[in-house]
Amino acid sequence: MTIKRMDNIGIVVDSLDAAISFFAELGLELEGRATIEGEWAGRVTGLGDQRVEIAMMVTPDGHSRIELSRFLTPPVVADHRNAPVNALGYLRVMFAVDDINDTLARLRKHGAQLVGEVVQYEDTYRLCYIRGPEGLLIGIAEQLG
Repeated sequence: MTIKRMDNIGIVVDSLDAAISFFAELGLELEGRATIEGEWAGRVTGLGDQRVEIAMMVTPDGHSRIELSRFLTPPVVADHRNAPVNALGYLRVMFAVDDINDTLARLRKHGAQLVGEVVQYEDTYRLCYIRGPEGLLIGIAEQLG
């Protein structure tokens, strides 16, 4: 076997508190929060000496995590949060939800905006893309039946 599992997805944000609040409303739980710093961490990322605040959010089943990072040093050098869905690179994370309408209503209170519209795919799913805090692209899908 080549891999055991996917540990987490990393998302760099400007406001760690706003991102934690948004993903908590979606249903993820804050697993831990820490500051990662020093030359050892910079050797992993290739950024040299770095200082980053991170928060690890875990899904209710405990199998998937999002690592939210706010770089203190070095400063952020690029911003692709508002890239369209067809831009190159990693763009979105998709979550399965129980009730898409309820989820949208709750996330709108945290600034979420619908990208297109909620669409039903056959008799299988209702799904949509939203922009969350800082323009992060998030997909949500409700399985039907």
